[in-house]
This record gives sequence, C-alpha cells and structure tokens, in this order.
Amino acid sequence: MVNHNLLGPGDYEAFQEYLQGVCGILLGRGKEYLVTSRLSGLMSTNGISSVGDLLRQVRAGRNQGLQVSIIDAMTTNETFWFRDASHFQMLSDMVFPDAVSKLGRPLRIWSSACSSGQEPYNISMTVQKYLSGNPGRLSGGVEILGTDISNQILEEAKKGIYCGLSASRGMDAEQQRRYFVAHGDCLEVRPDIRRRVSFRHQNITQNYALLGRFDVVFCRNVLIYFSAEKKADIIDRIARTLNPGGYLFLGSTESLAAHSDLFDMVRHGGGIAYRLR
Repeated sequence: MVNHNLLGPGDYEAFQEYLQGVCGILLGRGKEYLVTSRLSGLMSTNGISSVGDLLRQVRAGRNQGLQVSIIDAMTTNETFWFRDASHFQMLSDMVFPDAVSKLGRPLRIWSSACSSGQEPYNISMTVQKYLSGNPGRLSGGVEILGTDISNQILEEAKKGIYCGLSASRGMDAEQQRRYFVAHGDCLEVRPDIRRRVSFRHQNITQNYALLGRFDVVFCRNVLIYFSAEKKADIIDRIARTLNPGGYLFLGSTESLAAHSDLFDMVRHGGGIAYRLR
C-alpha cells in the first residue's frame, strides 16, 4: 500500500522528472509504492517528511550527499549468480576462442550496471573454467571492469563477500566450493577470481569514453529503465566503445531491433549476442 503521507499532490510526477534528469531512469505509472518504499528510510534518517520536501532540499544543494543517496536507493536491484547462463557459455564457446587467435593484448570486458558484483565475478569464473580446460590460452590476460551508478552497491561489490540468499541464489554447491572461500554463513570470492575484476563509479547515461575500448560489453536488463531516445543514445555510444567485431550482451527480454545497422545477431546454445559490424 502506498504511503500517501510521503507523496503530496504532484510529488510523484516531480520525482519522475527529477530521476530521469539525474540518471535517465524513466518511472512509469503506478510506481508510487516503489518510490515511497525505497526512499522512506532515507527520508526518516534526514528528518524529511515528504518527497516534495526531499526534492526541495536536494535542489537547494544544502546536503551534498543527498542526491547520491537518492540514486543509491532507487537503482539498487537484487541480482543473482549466472543469470542468463547461456551468455557465459557463449563466452567460452565463441568469444574466448576467437580472442585467442586475434589478440596480443588483454581481452577487455565491461560489465555495466553491475550492481553488487555477481556479473563481473561470474565473467571471471567463466574465464577461470575456460583456462582450466585450455591451459596457456588467453595469454594476454583478461581485464574485467564492473561499473554502477550506486556508490553504496559498488562498495559491497568490491568486498566480494556474500551472505544468505545472495551467496547461493543461482549457484550450486560445486561452484561455491570452486570459486569461494567459506566464512561461516558467508562466501568470499577467491583471490584468483577477484584479481581480474576492478570496479568504478559510472553513470551509463553520461560520457564513458574514458573507460577505454572493450572487446565485450554486458549491458543486461538495463535498457528497460530508459526512454526510447535514451536507449538509442546508450547503444550508439556502446558501439563506439567496442573494438571491431566486439560483442554486446543484452538481457533476455531486450533486443537491438532498431540498431540492426550496427550489429549482427549471433545465436548459440539458446543464447543471443550482438556482434559489432
């Protein structure tokens, strides 16, 4: 049930406009409960009584950390291990063998909107498994960059420690033994998996040319939050950051139908990727 005490007349519409302006996320109709449930703790901590007051304070600039806290609250999403497993199989079956024959440098992979780090660590686990069956391959190494707009969630990702459901959801016992060190009820990603992965703050709607060029970009279950115009802008800029022949992985419900002039669709083992022309 929506807490109407937190939303005055016009507050939801004003917050929609604000959120789209600061991070590109487009909230649709009927998301009032999402807004109040995610912001209530933040507002209570700061002694703020309504979303309207929250917007007035953040726009006044009196609390420099308030905007960061709002973005953290609204963009932190639950995730799980080996989501869309076919994509990781495509890395092993197609991307890595192709890189072996073409690269004399590190293979660079970008995990955008990486949340609490499961995706970039999963990519590193996939590298580890590939190398165990193909020793000496990928001799240039693999560099994996995880980025997110939420500073709070990035700090959690950097720790590489997962407890409760976040430690097990999507992963079997054998994978837990292979890739983690147990600490009571928690699991810590092994050092050999972690050393390939780095994290940094990045808003995907802003300029990310300074991240460098990549051979693979994971941008999964991200575009669904943006307007059609913003989606087109993100895809165009991802294309410019990919090396020729590079791969883009999207979520299973997302497609590049409007960008077929930039990419070729590649299917393998039930998975789909998009290869830059």
